[in-house]
Amino acid sequence: MRRSKRENWGVAASPTLPRCWAARRGPLNARRVKSNNFPTTPPRVESGSPAVVEKKVESEPKLEQNLKAVLELRTAGDPDEAEVLWTDLSPTQIAQTVTDLGTPVSPPVVRDWLQDQGLALRQIEKTLEGGESPDRDTQFRRIAKLKAKYLNAGNPVFSLDTKAKEHLGQLYRKGRVWTQRAFQAFDHDFPSWATGVVIPHGIYDLARNRGHINLGLSHDTSQFACDSLRWYWNRIGQRCYPEATSILLLCDCGGSNSAHQYLFKHDLQALVDDLGIEIRVAHYPSYCSKYNPIERRFFPHVGRACQGLLFDTLDTVVRLMRRAATNTGLRTTVNVIRRAYETGRQVAEEFKASLPILFDKVLPKWNYRAVPQ
Repeated sequence: MRRSKRENWGVAASPTLPRCWAARRGPLNARRVKSNNFPTTPPRVESGSPAVVEKKVESEPKLEQNLKAVLELRTAGDPDEAEVLWTDLSPTQIAQTVTDLGTPVSPPVVRDWLQDQGLALRQIEKTLEGGESPDRDTQFRRIAKLKAKYLNAGNPVFSLDTKAKEHLGQLYRKGRVWTQRAFQAFDHDFPSWATGVVIPHGIYDLARNRGHINLGLSHDTSQFACDSLRWYWNRIGQRCYPEATSILLLCDCGGSNSAHQYLFKHDLQALVDDLGIEIRVAHYPSYCSKYNPIERRFFPHVGRACQGLLFDTLDTVVRLMRRAATNTGLRTTVNVIRRAYETGRQVAEEFKASLPILFDKVLPKWNYRAVPQ
């Protein structure tokens, strides 16, 4: 009996979430160095290699001359980097202009020719830092020493951060998946059309290469961040580090664990008093949040596990995030914190006056300890 081509394909498990496999685009092939001196000689073919079919552009000198002339007029450059070029014309526009000059050509041929010149569609990269802290290097050295000290002593080192808020419902999400049919989402992403929100607060254990996410359902506050750590330590962390004498937290300067707010220190002290263990905090300098280990060693894998899939229900979010894993051993646990958190809280003046937090002599604004009282 002849085997069907569709046999063993994924079958839809529900109307909104068929069985599917995430697709990831591989790295782009290296391009030739970009230059105004556009190459005209085809690449050499080594002996034994398949023959290279001569391209239409290279076989028609007049066409290539017109292409270069059009591109030269509409090519811009970077004043600081002479080799970086771009054009505001699309392949279709270039093809039309060159055709009007008497050398007909199609957009696909123009697209291939542009790639030969090192020009390709690229999006803006968010790589420039918004500023620089004068104490940046000193704090990085301080964090490195603290990490080594805690890891050598067998004490936990946790990296903390909160991912961007996500909306529940039939709302569009970026990414692609292998599936027999496309998911259906609303034609607009109005927050009012969402059925709820989830706020993922992440905890990454550097020594064990394990990640945990607590999903909040209201607001990203310092109380939520401390409750997230409380839940993790009581149910997971304490079992993994039964002999721990102190916890090192690595976190950003802002957000729910801001280094500049009394509120986080107030809630941190309450957390320490409840857990009965010292917690040391080391903040990454301003504009350096991308160096926080959780940003590159955990969150990217969570994003890939969820890309292109609808967050239609809370259970779906939990199930998808739990899939985040790597071949090097990363595994993920997920929990939901259903408590509603109040915004606009203020710290009592008595706490400010008798602040029990112990600040370091080296960069105290970013390094301090909370000790059980």
